[in-house]
Amino acid sequence: MHQLLNSAGDTYVRTATLADWPLIETLHRSCSEHALHRRWGRTRITRRDIERLLDHSRCWIALHATDAVIALASTGPISREPGVFDLGLQVADAHQRRGIGLSLARYAAAHARSRGAHTLAVYAEASNLPILGLVRRLGHPTAFRHEGTHLDVRVPLHRTGAHYPPTPPLAPF
Repeated sequence: MHQLLNSAGDTYVRTATLADWPLIETLHRSCSEHALHRRWGRTRITRRDIERLLDHSRCWIALHATDAVIALASTGPISREPGVFDLGLQVADAHQRRGIGLSLARYAAAHARSRGAHTLAVYAEASNLPILGLVRRLGHPTAFRHEGTHLDVRVPLHRTGAHYPPTPPLAPF
């Protein structure tokens, strides 16, 4: 089942499955090495990486009208931190700064909240200003913990100023 992601009507979101690996691999090929390194900590993403991600989190892909995957988002509980869900996000370089990442992050936040989460966590390079700006637009981050060149940012889901949509009934089609 597809869910419309933007008002232009040319981008849809749906739950990702392992069968989407070829589409996700194409997404990664459309991203710069710099963008991949920012998101994954390396520049080569394997099928096994996606298998692990799908095993531990709920994932969505954003598809452009051409059925090309232009973004991947994930959220899942962080072990040893009840009520805290991690947010992962990758948007193709050519589609950044168009609201796609923010829309997907809001889906992820709504999903996390519906699963009992009270906090969304984002672990990113301190120099990754686009994701840090996106996190601020999600709500009011309350914690920025430095870990070397990275930040662990926490956004309380119950105190955010954003209006999240209800968790969409996304299912594989």
